[in-house]
Amino acid sequence: MMKLYSYFRSGTSHRTRIAMNLKSLAYEYIAVNLARDQQLESAFKAINPQGLVPVLQADDLLLFQSPAILEWLEEVYPETPLLPKDAAGRMQVRALSAMIGCDIHPINNRRILQYLRNELSVDEDKVIKWCNRWISEGFAALEKRLAQDNSRGKFCYGDNPTFADCYLIPQVASARRFKVDLSAYPNIAEIDTHCRTLKAFADADPMAQPDA
Repeated sequence: MMKLYSYFRSGTSHRTRIAMNLKSLAYEYIAVNLARDQQLESAFKAINPQGLVPVLQADDLLLFQSPAILEWLEEVYPETPLLPKDAAGRMQVRALSAMIGCDIHPINNRRILQYLRNELSVDEDKVIKWCNRWISEGFAALEKRLAQDNSRGKFCYGDNPTFADCYLIPQVASARRFKVDLSAYPNIAEIDTHCRTLKAFADADPMAQPDA
């Protein structure tokens, strides 16, 4: 069985759990407590020198960085595809995913926020304002892209879940935590509501994890 080093509230871990659940892959959940900085301890850094989750262990193979992990899962376990068959569709899904994974999530992740709090002495209200600003700006652009796709079903692309949904749902969870008003993004909210009715997404939810 594969091992997934994860933290319940980590957005990158969350998206990886969703992808693995959608592909019906069993894994052992190994909690890494970011709140206690376990990711910085020598035992975990021997596994991932970056000190980041998730890490997926498949036999002797250690996989890092959630975008690469999702691509690996797609190649090795293609039975339930999370990318469209056509090149244009795959580009669209990867672009939607990158809007979240490259332009929203990184500037709101825990390392950045801890630097703001601890090194720059930014108070919590301003930290929340920081997160709200960048999530809102990213969601505004993403909402427009979703609205322009007349062929879209109940997911970010088409009628089946893709990488883009794996990225979106954790970011919506983070948006709620940082008090983002989601009423301005009806398409995003609709996709989130639908996805959370599906077992693969519900089982991946942060509060459903053993370390929650």
